[in-house]
Amino acid sequence: MSKRLIIIGAGETANLAHEYFMNDSDYDVVAFAVHSDYRKEDYFKNLPLIDFEKISVLYPKDDFLVFVALASEKLNYNRTKVYQEVKKMGYKCASYVSSRAFIWHNVKIGENCFILENNTLQPFVEIGNNVILWSGNHIGHQSVIKDNVFISSHVVISGFCEVGENTFIGVNSCVADNVKVAKDNFVGLGSVINKDTEENKIYRGNPAEASKIPAKKFCKVEVN
Repeated sequence: MSKRLIIIGAGETANLAHEYFMNDSDYDVVAFAVHSDYRKEDYFKNLPLIDFEKISVLYPKDDFLVFVALASEKLNYNRTKVYQEVKKMGYKCASYVSSRAFIWHNVKIGENCFILENNTLQPFVEIGNNVILWSGNHIGHQSVIKDNVFISSHVVISGFCEVGENTFIGVNSCVADNVKVAKDNFVGLGSVINKDTEENKIYRGNPAEASKIPAKKFCKVEVN
């Protein structure tokens, strides 16, 4: 029996989440939800589009799961905020793992993850909660990807690495063995990270060097 799923979001990430969940999982998407300030229509993908604030009344947490389908805006903090709201409401979050990804049997994957086709996750890899791995990445053995990370496409994370919370890694980048990428990093496309990085930094180039502008400022993250 399929599991009933509510997708949070009504943009391109939600559109793709619907496509993947409906055609490559045992989930049945029954509705979408966005915060009332952003809801302009009553339907999305021919399914109900409701106010996020009404989700617990219309779709109780004991009967439905949720997937937060937001991308990497503001260094993933937008997605993180909504994910945390959903968890405070008591919902369980679904993860999508493509049938065309290679996932070794002892890999650990958290909830609200979106792992697309042609990803390779080697032995003993750990993926936190609310992580997006776009298409075609390699996550090397014993590496840890922490919560709220977005790894785009064709990224190589070598063995025994760690990627910190809320970090974004751009297309065609790579991280050398035994390197720790700090939290709140923005790694530009095609960058080579060959040593540990510092928190809240932008890294670009080969070898990658830190920019003077903090990553949170560059990505317009509101500092509380």
